[in-house]
Amino acid sequence: MKSAPSLPYGNIKTPEDLGHAVRDCRKQQGATQSEFASLCGVGVRFISDLENGKPTVQIGKVLQVIQCLGLELGVRTRSWDHRGPDE
Repeated sequence: MKSAPSLPYGNIKTPEDLGHAVRDCRKQQGATQSEFASLCGVGVRFISDLENGKPTVQIGKVLQVIQCLGLELGVRTRSWDHRGPDE
C-alpha cells in the first residue's frame, strides 16, 4: 500500500491534487469529515466534494478550509519549458 505523501505536496495542478492534499492533511490530524466540516464552518458535502476533486467548489470556501487546516496556498511564477514538442 502506498503511503500518503508528507507535506509539502509540491505542485498542485488539478482539483484532484488539491483534494488529496486536503484529505491527507485532515486524516493526519485525526478528524472525520463531519468534525472537520464543523470546525471549518462548511458542510460535510463541501468537504467531500473538495476532497474528491470537484472542479466547481467555491474558492472562498476552499481558502477557508486551507486556513483551517493550518496550511497556506501560494502562487508563484511557473518555469516554462521552452523546447518544442519534438525536441
